[in-house]
Amino acid sequence: MRIDWIAKLRHLTQTLAFCLAVSALQFFFMPDRPYQFPALYSVCIGSSIWALIDFGRHLFASAAETGWPRGAAGLLLPIGGIFGGYLVGTLAADWWFGVSSWTEQGRAQLPTSIVITLLAGSVATYYFYNKNKSAWQESKMTEARHQATGARLKLLESQLEPHMLFNTLANLRALIGTDRLAAQQMLDRLIDYLRATLAASRADTHSLATEFDRLRDYLELMQIRMGPRLRFSLELPDELRERSIPPLLLQPLVENAIKHGLEPSVDGGTVSVRAWRQGSELRLEVTDTGVGMDARAASGGSGFGLAQVRERLATLWGTQARMSIASNPPHGTRIALTLP
Repeated sequence: MRIDWIAKLRHLTQTLAFCLAVSALQFFFMPDRPYQFPALYSVCIGSSIWALIDFGRHLFASAAETGWPRGAAGLLLPIGGIFGGYLVGTLAADWWFGVSSWTEQGRAQLPTSIVITLLAGSVATYYFYNKNKSAWQESKMTEARHQATGARLKLLESQLEPHMLFNTLANLRALIGTDRLAAQQMLDRLIDYLRATLAASRADTHSLATEFDRLRDYLELMQIRMGPRLRFSLELPDELRERSIPPLLLQPLVENAIKHGLEPSVDGGTVSVRAWRQGSELRLEVTDTGVGMDARAASGGSGFGLAQVRERLATLWGTQARMSIASNPPHGTRIALTLP
């Protein structure tokens, strides 16, 4: 049996606070006795009831949603705990003060003490029962939200993978008509690239080093088709190589830079990808020296890929992650991602 001692200590602290509140009410209505008498009796009785019920419930099969024993045990345990705790706590307080609650004078106060104990014990038991149930429901809601987020991310990735594949095949088709030898080389590289990329994309996350390796493979693949019109640079500091990110996060941005930035330009251009830490945030940036934002927008270059990246950021990090798009003077476009 595994016991969460931190939770037990928290329950005991709450029980003691409740006992002191009950003793304060008793003293308010019966101020003829010093406060230490109702305070100690309340603490001894309350902590005894707590111990018998909170530890006793582990002796029975409990419902997962409440942590409370099933069936008749769920009713008999608090009843037995309240009466047993009253007896043990009263004897402990009697011993401390050197008195007896079972004398004729003491027995006159027993009905009142028993009623107070029953009411207080029932209220405290109901409180902890509902608190456990609420905690279980909250954990289930959190689990459901995580599952929904995971399902949404998988849906976005399943849309992204064929989009990436179709773009690459379209590039290959264009090359077949102009340079068959280069097309064969590109096909060989494409097979290796897709094998590595599609296998890696099945993981929930991978390292920035892996992401940059896949980008290098893709850019070298595109260089077979574009030749000297495509130049690229990748900058990844060593301290960020093992930083985890979702797979294919930067890939759509690089594809977008080539398709809508460099390919429409006669001279082509350069694609640069870099990562750096800025305070507690991770910055990722894809820049190109292509036709620029206005020309890209005019050609419909807002892009499926950009929408997918933006949606993945929102799903994973909400408002903590941002994507910005700006001009890259003297010409070109700069897309920056800020991650927590």
